[in-house]
Amino acid sequence: MTDGPRDTAADGRAPATGLPARWDRLLGHAGDLVVRVPERWRYVLAVFVGAKVVLGLVGVIALTAWEGAPAAPPADEINTRLEQAAISPHRWISMWFAWDALIYDHLSRQPLTGEWKGGFGFPLLYPFLGRVVAVPLGGNTAMALLLISNVAFLLLLYYALRLGETLLGDDAAARRFTRYLVLLPTAFLFQAALTESLFLCLALATFHYAERGRWVTVGVLGYFLGLSRSVGFLVAVPLALVLLRQHRYRLDPRSLWTYVRTGWPLLLVPAGWLTFMAFCRWKGGGWFAYQRAQEKGWGIRVQNPLPVIWNGLTGDTRDAVRVWFAVAVLAIVVAGVRRIGLPYLVYTVLMVLAPLSMGPPVYKSLLRYLIAAFPVGLVLARWARNATADAWLSAALGLVQGALFVVWLAYWTHFII
Repeated sequence: MTDGPRDTAADGRAPATGLPARWDRLLGHAGDLVVRVPERWRYVLAVFVGAKVVLGLVGVIALTAWEGAPAAPPADEINTRLEQAAISPHRWISMWFAWDALIYDHLSRQPLTGEWKGGFGFPLLYPFLGRVVAVPLGGNTAMALLLISNVAFLLLLYYALRLGETLLGDDAAARRFTRYLVLLPTAFLFQAALTESLFLCLALATFHYAERGRWVTVGVLGYFLGLSRSVGFLVAVPLALVLLRQHRYRLDPRSLWTYVRTGWPLLLVPAGWLTFMAFCRWKGGGWFAYQRAQEKGWGIRVQNPLPVIWNGLTGDTRDAVRVWFAVAVLAIVVAGVRRIGLPYLVYTVLMVLAPLSMGPPVYKSLLRYLIAAFPVGLVLARWARNATADAWLSAALGLVQGALFVVWLAYWTHFII
């Protein structure tokens, strides 16, 4: 015996919902589709969409409130507003293009023929991906870069959840870790046309696969990680510590051969940065063309990061606030090292001290660079097991991020670059 047609009221409405039958069927199909999405992805998509909706609304409201305000923006910053308007007339899109985003868009459109006279201060994975993705978008490199950043943002949430499950041991803690990554002070930059989401996505993915012993995959992803940012090749060090930990840090001859046989793909991580240097040699006339560009354009010179920290803490108030954020990240991870392990402590130290080794010019971008230090979220997820503590911590992080987001939108403050 077969089921008959679904009952409907005389006016064509489904009795269960009061909606027209066709809408009821569409809702039923939508519900079936949601159920078929794996549980991990349902959570990741919910966090992703929630972050985009909230920050999109806050951004548009803030920019609308400033419209017509005196000296907003000042005369020397008006070009940025014009460039944003040229990218899109919609503020919820154009607001994600500021500072380096505009340079990346330029690099995505720069011809590959002839000698490049600038641009080597920026690793080229992100803008080169923009060239590729722009092809199906009709050559719109700006939209391609924004799409790359947001896809990477979605994937980094997935890999954060998977890595959290491995390191924290339970689903609830892994979800807290994923949520805290979105709530960290400058995590709104994951949605901007910048390299932050791409870099962290690759970093989380390499650690995820390293914890599972899939070293060839680690090497392939690590190559692109090394090509994405100047600190990317340094991640080979904590990844090597993951390998050593898996073999209980043994250093006998047999273990050493095991490390070589298993961990050789880690050589691909610094190879990524060497590829960028080779490109500099080809197009810029020298292996260290990027370094010369950084020195000339921003006054960046490699130096001892400890005096840079001290000078920041004792100098300008704005610099002190930025450096205190860095100190807080280091302090939290050091305090929680027993819960997350040595590789993640070393990774955090590298992600904090490497930017500071660039000297005082880094102060303006320090808050941006700190969101690469994802282990701070692991520690916070361990600590905030109590529901009340989790709620208060989430609220505090959200308020801090909201304030910094509004400050970033007012880019003429030069507080976050």
